[in-house]
Amino acid sequence: MNLAEVIAQSFHRLEAAKLAYGHGTTNARDEAVWLVLWQLRLPLDSDVDVLARRLVTAEEQAAVDALIQRRIDTREPAAYLTHEAWLQGVSFYVDRRAIVPRSFIAELLAEGSIDPWLDEDSREVLDLCTGNGSLAVLAAMAYPDVHVTGADISTDALAVARINVERHGLQDRIRLVASNGLAACPGPWDLILCNPPYVNAQSMATLPPEYRAEPGLALDGNVAGGTDGMDFVRALLRDAPTHLKPHGVLVLEIGNEREHFEAAFPDLEALWLATSAGDDQVLLLTHESLLALPLSQTPSP
Repeated sequence: MNLAEVIAQSFHRLEAAKLAYGHGTTNARDEAVWLVLWQLRLPLDSDVDVLARRLVTAEEQAAVDALIQRRIDTREPAAYLTHEAWLQGVSFYVDRRAIVPRSFIAELLAEGSIDPWLDEDSREVLDLCTGNGSLAVLAAMAYPDVHVTGADISTDALAVARINVERHGLQDRIRLVASNGLAACPGPWDLILCNPPYVNAQSMATLPPEYRAEPGLALDGNVAGGTDGMDFVRALLRDAPTHLKPHGVLVLEIGNEREHFEAAFPDLEALWLATSAGDDQVLLLTHESLLALPLSQTPSP
């Protein structure tokens, strides 16, 4: 068989298995290309049309078949099978100790969308809920003059983040700390990036196996007893003003939970930032807007 035939066969197997996507690809075709190229040790940005006639040996085909079967049988995200995920063209190590990186904040860093709220004196950046450290790494790459702290409550996730910090040679510019919210991150910060757990209770109950393979701590926004997914966010918005510099900003991702976010904070002045998924995934909050948030909309310490 040639490469095109192997990809086509893999695609049909994945399609027939009715899997869920969203961890680097959005459909069976793209996932088949990713897994086949990875297994054959071909660059993931290869032009498959150019390589379509490349012959695949029987041994190679058997290895591809086994990988596709693992994806079907385990229902784990492909990134956990390959131990590799890509964000804005940058490769990151990942395993089941950390959520698969897919934050739209990465786009904002790459495109400079946050830059208007920073200046030449901006030096301290916090990536809260850093997971595998991908946003911390991308922030350090985007802003060569800043120091970045990556924080997470999960020591397992921080172990994965450390792999990525070292992989990209950023040990001198990225510090990793264990922290429950902002507790161990006093700052003050020029910029806080946060892709927190925000999935509401109803959605958590219906997540497909691919998402349930990820650490629940990184997804479930109801750990304090709520149901709208905003438990962590409420505490964050309560604490953020005393951890930001007067000109500082908080960039917060809430995914598909804008409705719940706005219901929880009806009086908050938020600036919604445009991403490839629309303008309802990521928002920016200034220090001033956080100070104006009514105390009734945040929990007591």
